[in-house]
Amino acid sequence: MSNKKIPMRKCVGCGEMKPKKEMLRILRTTEEEFVLDATGKKNGRGAYLCCSLDCFQKAVKNKGLERSFKQAIPADVYERLEKEMNEIDTK
Repeated sequence: MSNKKIPMRKCVGCGEMKPKKEMLRILRTTEEEFVLDATGKKNGRGAYLCCSLDCFQKAVKNKGLERSFKQAIPADVYERLEKEMNEIDTK
């Protein structure tokens, strides 16, 4: 009997490798829009973050998301993503 391989992803904030299911995916859609993808299955370019605001703030500070998407990200996008992460944290 074979063990199922657990997909690992690297957090763009802290740089830790964690199982994909424990992380949040930030997605750039084909319309150049950035959204939080809790399912991890939507189409588009994705970057992964730990489910903590600390990692999100580290990613903003060290430009981890901008490096991952190879483009500048407007401040209003960061604010909206932070609000969405706060809502997830409170659940």
